[in-house]
Parts: sequence; C-alpha cells; structure tokens
Amino acid sequence: MPTKPQERARASGLLLTIILVGQFLAILNVNIVNVATPTIEADLHSSGAGLQMIVAGYTIVYAVLLITGARIGDLFGYRNAFLVGLAAFTLTTLAAGLAPSTGWLVAFRLAQGAGAAMMMPQVLTLIQRNYQGAARGRAIGLWSLTVSGGIVVGQALGGILLGFGAGWRVVFLVLVPVGALLLATGLKVLPADQGGGGTGLDPLGLVSLSAAVLLFVVPLVLGRDLGWPVWGWISMGASVAMFAAFVRIERWVTARGGRPLVDARVLRAPGMRPGLAVLLFGPATWGAFLFTSALHLQGELHLTPLASGLMLVPCALAFGLVGLLWPRLPARLQRPLVPFGYVVAAPAYFGIGLAAGGGLPYAVMSALIGAGLGVQVAVTNMATERVDGAYAADASGALLTVMQLGQVIGVSTVGTLFISLSQGSGSTSASLYAALAMACLAVLAGLSSVFLVRRRS
Repeated sequence: MPTKPQERARASGLLLTIILVGQFLAILNVNIVNVATPTIEADLHSSGAGLQMIVAGYTIVYAVLLITGARIGDLFGYRNAFLVGLAAFTLTTLAAGLAPSTGWLVAFRLAQGAGAAMMMPQVLTLIQRNYQGAARGRAIGLWSLTVSGGIVVGQALGGILLGFGAGWRVVFLVLVPVGALLLATGLKVLPADQGGGGTGLDPLGLVSLSAAVLLFVVPLVLGRDLGWPVWGWISMGASVAMFAAFVRIERWVTARGGRPLVDARVLRAPGMRPGLAVLLFGPATWGAFLFTSALHLQGELHLTPLASGLMLVPCALAFGLVGLLWPRLPARLQRPLVPFGYVVAAPAYFGIGLAAGGGLPYAVMSALIGAGLGVQVAVTNMATERVDGAYAADASGALLTVMQLGQVIGVSTVGTLFISLSQGSGSTSASLYAALAMACLAVLAGLSSVFLVRRRS
C-alpha cells in the first residue's frame, strides 16, 4: 500500500504533468501554424493581411491577456482557470481546423489566444505555490524545457504533417484529442484550490494595461510586413503614455486600499526587477534566433521545414539539460552560473553568424546558445523565490508578459534587420549582422543578471 509521502509525490507528479502538457500544446500551436501558412494561403485564398492575422492574432491576444488570466486564477482558483482555459483552447482549436474562410480562421485564432492566456499563467503560479526548494527548481526546469521543446517540435511536426500531404487543417485537428484527453484527466486528478484570495479584477488597471500592451505589440507584430507605417510609431508612442497611466492608476488603487492588478510588493521583492530585465533581453535573443534561423535555413540553404526544425534540436536539448541540472549544482555555483550563461551565449550567437553555411559548426553553435540560455530557468526561480505566495499570480503574469514582449521585440527588431539586409546581400551575409545584434542583446541580459545575482546574495 502506498505511503502518504508516495501518494503526495504521485499527486505532485500528476499535477506537473498535466499543466506542462497543457503549456506544451499552447506553445506548439504557435510554431506548427507558421509552417502551414503557404498551404492556408493556397486553400483559403488568404490576403497578406489575413495571413498576418492568422499567425499574429494568437500572439497579440495572448500577450494582452496574460496578466488578466493570472488575476482570474487568483480570484476563482488556479485549477478552475487552467481547466477553463484548456477547454476554450481545445474547442477553438477544433473550430480553427474546421474554419471555412480566412475571416473565421482569424476569429478562432484570436479566441485560441484568449484560451491560452487563461491557461498559461496558472502553470507557473501552480509551480510557485506547490513546489519548494530543489523540487521547485526541477519543476521550473521542466517548465522551461517544455517551452523550448514546444517550439522545436512545432516546426518539425508541422513539416512532417505537411510533408505527407495532410493539408493545413490537420495542424490544428491533431491537437484536439490531446487537449480533450488532458481536460478529462485534469478534471479527475487536479486538486481543488481557492486561488490567492484576490479581491477584484481592478477594471481600470485591466483596461489601461491591456491597452498599453495592445498599442505596443500590434505595430511590432504587423509593422515589418506593412513597411512600418506612421500609425505604428504613433501607436508605440501612445503605449508609453498608457503604461504611465497604468502606473498612476495602480498607485491610486493601492492608496484607496484596493488590490491593484500588479501589486507593487511583487516588484519590490528581492530580485524581481533585475529578473524582469533579464527575462526581457534573454527571450528577445531567443525569439530573434528562431525567426532568423527559420528564414535562413529554409531560404538560402533550401532546407525543408522538418530539416530546419531538426537543426534546432541541439539548441533545445542543451537548453533543457542546463535547466534540469542547475538545481543539482552546489549552492555556491548556482549564482555565478547565471551571468556565465550569457557569457557563453553572446559569442555563440556571433559564432552562428560565422557558421551560417550549416552543418556541424552550426549545430555546435546552436547547442552553445541553448546551453547559455538555459540559465533562464535559474533567473525565473531567483526572480520569484522571494515573492509571497499570496502574490504568485501577480508574479506569473508579470514574468510571462515581459518574456512575451521580449520575444516580440527580438523578432521585430532583429528580424527586420535580417530581412532588410538579406534582400540586398543574401541571408548568409545578413545572418552575421543579425547574430551580432543578438549577441548585443545577450550582453544586456548578462549585465542585468549581475544585478539579479548581487540582489539575491
């Protein structure tokens, strides 16, 4: 008969498995669709703007609603919010796979993003509230591995499915039975919780922050393909004003004794602010690397989507390995490991620009990038370990939003540089300049991590 510690360990393992598989589906959904855009265009006769919204609509809604999703979990229970988000994601994925036109597909992609934004913050919040010490470090390592694995598997799986001539609808429909099975299992085994005892949604904070993120993300996501129109720059300028308004609103809510959308005590927790800086610049390099690599490998090197995805496997494996091994290191080595990771990643980014011809040198540089960025697992743990459990949802929403914004910034800035240069001199030459930009972003992440390590000590 199992003992109580064994039963707790089994329940803990089931909890982690279910929430991480849910996260994997949401990440997979982004990258598996990227591969299918040419066949969607041919089948639905989509315009350029329609294709942009099919790809970017999910990301835009997801980024805007992350903090709201975190607060909903705080109010109504993290289990409930996760399962509702998973159900919405699964149903809208089915609808996307059956969409009769571009307009309907865009609408279902927007709804998918809302479901993912409800589901994803609960994953990190549940890890913060249910795991401590080394177990928490391992759980965050698996969380980070799931993110990187979903990206690589998405590209490779999309290439396999389309390679068999299955059509674009299958890239959505293949996720539906997994989501349904996960939902049925989660309803039975996920433990009930009462959330964090939040007192409200803070509607003024919700509206102002959502508007600020929307005004910032939309021009970054769509601006490159639209030639950076004037309205995009105006929108980004307006986002700064809206962020300032959000800060003033949150102070006003706090002064009146209310619960702000992002409690200032979360940002004052030791390590949180430098951790947010690291998780802005680090994911910016990651998003830029994945975007430019796909264009270069499938463009100038003429690799298939499957082969292109497989070229990133060394990066994902090294990323996951470092993330999983970090909690097992002696305590005296864990802090210095973080800046050292970016010391490895920065020259590796430049090296992959020199190894743009592919082959073994490219794979080695890719692995070094993954190993260097693997310390982001430690960053996430250090940034959140001193946050009071009552504010875990606030921390999760803030971290995930900053990470998502970082990836969008990396793709839009370095991606634009890469595309502009490749049109004149080819993607091999452009890769070198893009790699230099990514190396600079990695240096900024490393400098920020020094403050994180010092604050934690």
